[in-house]
Amino acid sequence: MKILFDLIGLCFGIGLLLKGADWLVEGSVSLARRLSLSPLIIGLTIVAMGTSAPETAASIAAALVGSGDIAVGNVYGSNIANLALIGGLCAVIRPIQVQRISLRRDMPFMIGTALLLWPFFVNGGIGRPAALLLIVFFIVLMAFMISSEKKRFSTVQEFSLEEKLFLQKIPKQLGISILFILLGLPALAFGAKLTIWGASSLGRQIGLSEAVIGLTIVAVGTSLPEMITSLVASFKKQDDLSIGNLVGSNIFNTLFVIGSAGLARPFSVSQQLLGIDYWIMVVVSILFACFAFARDKISRSAGLLLLAVYAAYLIYLLSSNRIESL
Repeated sequence: MKILFDLIGLCFGIGLLLKGADWLVEGSVSLARRLSLSPLIIGLTIVAMGTSAPETAASIAAALVGSGDIAVGNVYGSNIANLALIGGLCAVIRPIQVQRISLRRDMPFMIGTALLLWPFFVNGGIGRPAALLLIVFFIVLMAFMISSEKKRFSTVQEFSLEEKLFLQKIPKQLGISILFILLGLPALAFGAKLTIWGASSLGRQIGLSEAVIGLTIVAVGTSLPEMITSLVASFKKQDDLSIGNLVGSNIFNTLFVIGSAGLARPFSVSQQLLGIDYWIMVVVSILFACFAFARDKISRSAGLLLLAVYAAYLIYLLSSNRIESL
């Protein structure tokens, strides 16, 4: 009976994720059209920040109880999953076209913000002045990206036939566009919680250890909003929204999430997170950008390589950090 209950919860959670992503994508693209913004910038801002809300809450909660490693590790793991797992999966299903403006502006910013953490962690942690500076950097960066994208999009508004057909289906009224977004974000959050709960409960019943559940079901589960949103955007031929969500989420996690956690309570970070774990995140960011630069898209072969990188990352976690718990 309990297995049936867990299965119902799991299915309902997945259904909420899919519908929430559908509302969010359609509402976001419609809002972009109403405000004369591109789907790319909406993905970099509204969608990225909305789908990263679970990471924000988790890192702040970890910092408040003095768990700096969890606060920072949550960001590292989410950033790696966004690019290697979600980006790779989207590309395998359908290659992701990447605009040159994203290659020239957004991806260098993503890599730059990742590298920016290094001097902030030089003293082994984040204090309130450094945390505030990270948030200021985030606000200035977002203001610049919105301003530059609005100028660019006002002069370039050519759409493919597929995009025109999609635009005919989305809400035309501003109020309905905002309503779709307001419905989509909580549906994604609640759907992710239900999915994690159902899958974790089923995992325990079939004999999976807590470590395996944490490294697989829970780790992937916290990235479900980004994953489903990017997949739905990709299926709807909205590659700009998909790329914007992934890149924007990483920028948001690195600057705003860590900054907010540090403002809530200063924290220290272990040497391991200042060493190889940090550089894995940086290398994955650079690798993702290199694949995009090579052909102005993330191809299926690149997607498979990204998924292989994520699999190797999970093996590394299991063998070096958590093997004693298995």
